[in-house]
Amino acid sequence: MNYHLVLTRRCNLNCQYCHGGEETGPDTEITYNLDDLTSFLSQDDDIQLMMYGGEPTLRISKMVQIMDRFPKARYMLQTNGLLLNQIPKKYIFRFHSILVSIDGTESVTDFYRSRGVYQRVLENVRWLRENHYNGDIVARMAVSQESDIYRDVKHLLNIRDPSFNHVHWQLNAFWDAEGNWRAFDKWVKESYNPGISKLVDEWVDSMREGVVEGIVPFIPITYSLLTEEKSGLRCGSGIDTFAIHVNGSIGVCPISPDWEFSIVGDIWSSKPKELRNIMRVDQPCPTCEEYGICGGRCLFANKQKLWGEDGFAKVCDTVKHLISSIKKQLPLIRQYIQENRISIDAFRYPEFNNGCEIIP
Repeated sequence: MNYHLVLTRRCNLNCQYCHGGEETGPDTEITYNLDDLTSFLSQDDDIQLMMYGGEPTLRISKMVQIMDRFPKARYMLQTNGLLLNQIPKKYIFRFHSILVSIDGTESVTDFYRSRGVYQRVLENVRWLRENHYNGDIVARMAVSQESDIYRDVKHLLNIRDPSFNHVHWQLNAFWDAEGNWRAFDKWVKESYNPGISKLVDEWVDSMREGVVEGIVPFIPITYSLLTEEKSGLRCGSGIDTFAIHVNGSIGVCPISPDWEFSIVGDIWSSKPKELRNIMRVDQPCPTCEEYGICGGRCLFANKQKLWGEDGFAKVCDTVKHLISSIKKQLPLIRQYIQENRISIDAFRYPEFNNGCEIIP
C-alpha cells in the first residue's frame, strides 16, 4: 500500500494558492510514537512511503528516523525543494522519485511562491544531479490564473541544467473559486485548452524522432487509450493510497485532514488490508463517458464539490478536452509504434504510484 506520511503541517513558504506556512498550533507536528507507526506498517508486506507535508524537509531528522526503521520500504518525496541539499546523501539515493514544486518560468514561480524561489529550486535540483541521483525527478506545477500551460510546461521540459525527467501539474481548482480565479472560464477557453492542444500536437510530433517527452498527464492516458485498459482513480486515494496524518489518523487523501468524511481509521485500530478499497468516487463520475480513462480525477473534489456542481463540471470539461486532444492523435501514435519509432512501453508510467495524480 501507498502512504503519504505527513511529517509536519508547517511550511517554509506561504504560497498564494496554499498558505501552508500559516499552520501553527498543536495539530501541526507528529504526536504519535514511532513504535505505534511501526506496529501499523509492519502489517503491510509492501510498504511505499511518500514523505509529505507541509514541507517534509523541515523535519529531516524525523524523516531519517523513519527511513532507518523501514529499510525495505520504497520511498518518494514531495517537496518545495528549498532544503533538498540538507538531506544526507545516503538517504537521497533511497528515494525512487522526488517531486519538486516549481510552477514554470521564473516569473510565474516567484509570483506565486515568493521572489527567488525559482533559482533556489534549480540550485538544489542541480545538487541532486551533481551528486549522481538517478531517480525520477518530477517538476510538479500548481497551475493558476497567471500560468500559461504551454509556455510553462515547455520551459520546464527544455531546462537542461538541471534537467527534469518529467513534468506534472495540478489545476488550482480545489478551494474557493472566487478567491483563486478572476476569470476561470475565460482562462480555460483562451489559454489552458488551446495550450493543452498545442502541447499534445508537439508531444506527438516529437515521437517522429523517437522521443516521448515526459509530460506526465499525457503518458498514462495514452497508454490506456492504446490498450483500451480501463483505469480506476489514478491517484489511488481510498483504494490503495492513504495519508497518515500528524495525529495518527488515516485519511483517504493528504489534502483533506480537516474533513470528517476523509478520515477512515488510525494507526492504532486499523489494519492495512481493511483500508483497501474503502472509498470510491460518487456520481457524476461513474456514468461519465470518460470514466474509464479519467478514473474520477479527484476523490476530494468529487465528495466535496467546493466549487458547486457547475464548477465541478467546468473542471471536468478541461479533462475531457485533454483526453479528446490525445484521441485525435492516436492514429499517428499507433503509426509510430508500428514503424518502431517508439515503443508502447514508453507509455508505461509511473512504475509505481509516485504521487503524480495523473489527471490535472
